[in-house]
Amino acid sequence: MNAELGSEESIVNELKRIDLVKHVYQVYGVYDIVALVEGESMDKVKETITWKLRKLNGVKSTLTMIVME
Repeated sequence: MNAELGSEESIVNELKRIDLVKHVYQVYGVYDIVALVEGESMDKVKETITWKLRKLNGVKSTLTMIVME
C-alpha cells in the first residue's frame, strides 16, 4: 500500500482491526505498508481488499499479489 505522508501509523492501526488481515508491516521503499490478508474464499479476500483496505483514510494506492500454495 502507498500511504499519504504521516498517515502510515493510523492505517497500520486500522488494518490490525480488520478480521481477515493476519499481519501488517510498515516498510521502506516503493511501498509504505504490507498487509497479509487470508480468507476462506477469494470472494471474501476480494471483498475485504475492495471495501475495507482501499477505503481507509490515507491510502493512496494498493497492489494486490496472490500467493499460490
